[in-house]
Amino acid sequence: MQMYKIETHLHTSHTSKCGYLDAAALAEGYQRAGYAAVAVTDHYNRDTFSYLHIDTTIPGDVVTPFLEGFRRMEEECAKRGLKVYKGAELRFDECENDYLLYHYPDELLADPEKIFHLGIAAFAPLAREAGALLIQAHPYRKACTPAIACYLDGVEVMNSNPRHENDNPRAELYARQFHLLRTGGSDCHKPGDIGTGGILAPVLPEDDAALVRLLRGGEYTVIGAD
Repeated sequence: MQMYKIETHLHTSHTSKCGYLDAAALAEGYQRAGYAAVAVTDHYNRDTFSYLHIDTTIPGDVVTPFLEGFRRMEEECAKRGLKVYKGAELRFDECENDYLLYHYPDELLADPEKIFHLGIAAFAPLAREAGALLIQAHPYRKACTPAIACYLDGVEVMNSNPRHENDNPRAELYARQFHLLRTGGSDCHKPGDIGTGGILAPVLPEDDAALVRLLRGGEYTVIGAD
């Protein structure tokens, strides 16, 4: 049976302050690593908007510049036959936790100041109402704590970033204890991170909605965790 490698967690230099790789380098690297698709999860936090020189207290379009990395990945991956899914990695003002968001309408993220102040408890129902999927990234990384399970759809149980102690086994236990979805990703920022994580699936989702259906259905394997 053919299996498709899908990256669920990567950052571009076009949007994320901590990203070292542009869309061309990422697309080429993931093609060489044998991936069929990638989800672009650039950081949606205060550092990002400062990096993009956007004053979030002034009304205006913030989603277009935030999605610059995603748009460029769409262009570069199209040249190589890779699918691209729109994601984000959110951080609220309440703590250092990070949350991966998939299949969201742009208007959900239109007001950063509102989002930053909401926190996970208030944001989670908005995400669900919009049909989005909310996954806590690396819940046991330094300065992070696992969110109350009822606010999550899932947990990243295998984060392959080599520059952090992620304690993936604890994340796995947390996900299983509370019957949460399990995902994995490279958390790619630098060249050596490309293709070190993600999921293996028997089908290749056509779009963001199909990716979420796949994740909700659980018919996939987390690379490095199973």
